[in-house]
Amino acid sequence: MTMCLAIPGKIVSINDDIAEIDFGGVMKKANVSMVDANVGDWAVIHAGFAIEVMDEDDAQETIRLWNDVLDHDGVEFK
Repeated sequence: MTMCLAIPGKIVSINDDIAEIDFGGVMKKANVSMVDANVGDWAVIHAGFAIEVMDEDDAQETIRLWNDVLDHDGVEFK
């Protein structure tokens, strides 16, 4: 059994079905054709596809929880 763990990123642009997503300063592209996504939304990406859109409060809480987990290794997402 495999489990996917993901960090939400903020959509900064969309061209056709491809979005540019900001993961705390790291920019990645992902296909958003499976969700109703808009610029400014937060999205969870798996295997190059957005699988969920979430509001900013939920995204920030998820990032905060990840930072708590990673705090012991000195890693921080923004």
